[in-house]
Amino acid sequence: MMFSNDELLNILDHLRRQASENEVFEFKEAKADLSFEELGRYFSALSNEANLRGEKYAWLALGIRDKDRAVVGTQYRASRPKLDSLKKEIADQTVDRITFIEIFEVMVEEKRVVMFQIPAAPHGIPVSFKGHYYAREGESLAPLSLEKIERIRAQSTQQDWSAVVIPEATIDDLDPLALAKARTNYAEKFPEKAEEIKSWDDLTFLNKAKLTKRGKITRAALILLGREEAEYFINPSEAKIRWVLRDLKNQEKDYETFSMPFLLSVEKVHQKIRNLKYRYMKDGTLFPEEVLKYEPFVIREALNNCIAHQDYEKCGRINVIEVEDEKIIFTNLGEFIPGSVEKVVMEDAPEETYRNPFLVTAMFNLKMVDTAGGGIKKMFNFQRSRYFPLPDYELTEKRVKVTITGKVLDMEFARVLAKNPDLTLEEIIMLDKVQKQHSLLESEVSHLKKLGLIEGRKPNYFISSKVSSRTTDVDLKTQYVKQKAFDDDHYRSMILEYIRTYGTATRKEIDSLLMDKLSVLLDNKQKQNKISNLLGSLRREHVIKNEGTTNKPKYVYIRT
Repeated sequence: MMFSNDELLNILDHLRRQASENEVFEFKEAKADLSFEELGRYFSALSNEANLRGEKYAWLALGIRDKDRAVVGTQYRASRPKLDSLKKEIADQTVDRITFIEIFEVMVEEKRVVMFQIPAAPHGIPVSFKGHYYAREGESLAPLSLEKIERIRAQSTQQDWSAVVIPEATIDDLDPLALAKARTNYAEKFPEKAEEIKSWDDLTFLNKAKLTKRGKITRAALILLGREEAEYFINPSEAKIRWVLRDLKNQEKDYETFSMPFLLSVEKVHQKIRNLKYRYMKDGTLFPEEVLKYEPFVIREALNNCIAHQDYEKCGRINVIEVEDEKIIFTNLGEFIPGSVEKVVMEDAPEETYRNPFLVTAMFNLKMVDTAGGGIKKMFNFQRSRYFPLPDYELTEKRVKVTITGKVLDMEFARVLAKNPDLTLEEIIMLDKVQKQHSLLESEVSHLKKLGLIEGRKPNYFISSKVSSRTTDVDLKTQYVKQKAFDDDHYRSMILEYIRTYGTATRKEIDSLLMDKLSVLLDNKQKQNKISNLLGSLRREHVIKNEGTTNKPKYVYIRT
């Protein structure tokens, strides 16, 4: 980004008026010279700190005395070609050849000042100088701590589009009704703050709800709370939800497009969907069961997930397609980051990274999504409770498509669920594949046949409800226990007991401890991922730590 001379003088004046230097700007007197080594260390430190503070860049100014901010001027590389050559010299010594955005010369009080515009370290990549990483500690240089290195490396390699500040946008570009609704939802999400919230002005609330950054309007704030006419701020991206009603012949009967603010649009889309009563006979009764075709939570969760995970840089719309009397289809652009729905539901493994983390955090605070990863599992359980087909996910690199069916698809599936309330969600997912004629793994076929739940031969399997309840055969009971396995707390306790007993544990030792105790329905890779998630949760909770390396970990217990 280029700045005019007046803009540079304003920036410099603003920095000089700061009470003290902070992590993203530095003054150096450097009347005559500054060693290349010192310049490189400051480049690394300021770049890394800008990343950690969410800034786009940092500043290093030569010719300013840091003690009293007096302008003393500098003759550092007075020749412009020599000054410009610094870009290549720094690039030769940094990761991915990162270098200055620009080097400016300005005259202040008739004295020359050189201003280096230093880019923030890329997401996920700390910046080194000659192989060493640097940071700021107050006004001093220091090695970049392991904690800071891990914070940077843990970031998504893709920039968070939703966190970008729109400098031209103001609070007047937010919809008053949406803002009021946001306050209400936040108070319901955090009831212990309900009284305190009343004393917050709007900017304080937006900061607390993590919709803004220091009072500055972000793309996330605009998407959720922005006035419809403010959409031009995010061009060429779109913030639109298109609802379409189709008949069973796929003929379009009605449609409507909803724009910002999404916090209100979600309710408008929900009102459009014809959520009629559905009646069916439950086994063993003469009276019909009557339920809504779609559980309201499922509609909102599916739609809010589309908003949270949409790849807005692809400049497309979110679609909600209602096929009358049958199903609703939700689509959003971008790949499904966890990679597998089964991983989220069966392994109870919530997402560790998000496409739009800033937006997801704000939506969590406004009671729109569940960042603990439980939302998708709840959708599955709601469908299960009414004996309807489970949510159907179609995943590609370009799009996520979720289909929610609003009726019983296979009465045999419904009968099996009704007669066997102790079926695990994993088993129901397998049966759901059968009723939808999806392919099954050999291990899944074997398991369902042993339980007497399916008949037929590959690929023509069908659900059998001949047995009134789960078999009492001892071998099948054993198989059931092996399949169900235990909850995560049990495995975590096993890991901790092992480490307490022997002092340390390698990954190989933990694998040996747990592999044959995990569900038989998981393949080796899934078991490895399960163990990684267990270890990761213990590390995040500061119960254990790795005193080895990434490739050869050695876990020890943290005594409190």
